[in-house]
Amino acid sequence: MSQTIHSSLQEERVFSPSAEFSSQAVVKESATYEALYERSISDPEGFWDEMAGSELSWSKRWTEVFRHDFTGIGATEGPYVSFFSGGELNVSYNCLDRHVEQGRGERVALFWQGEPESERRTLTYRELHREVCRFANALKSLGVTKGATVTICMPMVPELLIAVQACARLGAIHSVVFSAFSAESLRSRIQDCAASFVITADIGYHAGKVVELKSKVDLAIAECPTVTKVIVYNRGNTTVQMQPGRDIWWHDAISPCLEHCSAEPFPAETPLFILYTSGSTGKPKGVLHTSAGYLLQTHLTFKYYFDYRPADIFWCTADIGWITGHSYLAYGPLSNCATCVMYEGAPTFPAADRFWKIIEQYRVTIFYTAPTAIRMLMRLGDALPNSFDLSSLRLLGSVGEPINPEAWMWYHRVIGKERCPVIDTWWQTETGGVMISTLPGALAAKPGSAGRPFFGVAPKVLREDGSEAGVNEGGSLVLTRPWPGMLRGVFGDPRNEIIARTYFSKYPGLYFAGDGARVDAEGYFWLLGR
Repeated sequence: MSQTIHSSLQEERVFSPSAEFSSQAVVKESATYEALYERSISDPEGFWDEMAGSELSWSKRWTEVFRHDFTGIGATEGPYVSFFSGGELNVSYNCLDRHVEQGRGERVALFWQGEPESERRTLTYRELHREVCRFANALKSLGVTKGATVTICMPMVPELLIAVQACARLGAIHSVVFSAFSAESLRSRIQDCAASFVITADIGYHAGKVVELKSKVDLAIAECPTVTKVIVYNRGNTTVQMQPGRDIWWHDAISPCLEHCSAEPFPAETPLFILYTSGSTGKPKGVLHTSAGYLLQTHLTFKYYFDYRPADIFWCTADIGWITGHSYLAYGPLSNCATCVMYEGAPTFPAADRFWKIIEQYRVTIFYTAPTAIRMLMRLGDALPNSFDLSSLRLLGSVGEPINPEAWMWYHRVIGKERCPVIDTWWQTETGGVMISTLPGALAAKPGSAGRPFFGVAPKVLREDGSEAGVNEGGSLVLTRPWPGMLRGVFGDPRNEIIARTYFSKYPGLYFAGDGARVDAEGYFWLLGR
């Protein structure tokens, strides 16, 4: 039976950026956005060629900008895409080495705030580079090589970021599993990717409680015969069971290691990471992302949508166990040489003012969090945020499910003091980076709307019969063209049969996002849910 998606939301408020904000923005006016977008659609090869050449550091230039077939190639392979074939780079080099080599090594890469308020660390790019090199050398000494799969289950400590970057440096495939997941969930993910190496910690902290991570890992890998080594970071100085020959403390692993580790260049389509997402089905899918295209997508979307400037302090509240933490903490910001805040704990511990206290303390300028958190904090009232100095903020972002207009307005009014643009960002684990949002210096924002598509992204809203929906008519959101950061497959599915069935079967030849949407008369996309 045909189903029609209807929208009962009628939102007519529009908020334009201030002249002061626009005058300093990366993209200052709508005409510039329109020109860049038009070029990216009319000449995608030229556009992506120029962006890749100007924004990333390569060891070898590509011979083909991109190639794709969304209908499947022959009888043995499903939907396919590749970017920058023939090119070679190292993702970690782009995030660390090049900044040090260009004289920016003393810039702060990371302000880390532990859940215990007294625990704080600061790492410059030079220091982060050194620690990544040491840990990469430790991994090499334990047998980690290019193509090896490494499962990481850690709290939000700097060592999690270091481990991710070390894997990227070696060409190993990292699979980060959210530390709050059960032993059974961890086990299924280790088994699916046949990981030989696991990186964890003795414990973690969350909302004042101790999370026993090492014991959870032990329980999980009891049925994972592929695991040969477990590296344990000493987070809480606790006593844990260490199996001789298999388990090694992080500090013991790095103690003999040199502070230099060459960043070997790898082909552009070298797998970078697996991130498991269950979606609407029970069995988790190991979404696979590769190196160069994903890095370019996260680099550019961070630069443009977050309007990055060298003086910014950027805080994405997402855990690295999720795609948001991958793209907008571990990779995109570091590729731009940005200064980031990383917070270990819960937003309301030890009190409901924790987010606002951190913004005041670190002088955060760009704040990126989820609508769920915004609504929770909104219910606690205006007095808490109003008791802190949030004047450093200049841009607010939202990620996750669509943000409702009421929460958007509270965010804009109470947190942004009606001077900070608010960008809602639509994207998925599978897309790698933001696909639709509002360029904050160039375009007006509409509460509840995701905004306009990013460069090279060509979305449409379709009816059930595949015809294009009219203005403000609800339908299914599809993506009609390839983009650099899109998933390359599902781990363990070399023929891309899962990709074909999940994303390309409803509308053959088009990527179906699984979301409903409508487009208004000005080309703004409004997400209507799954």
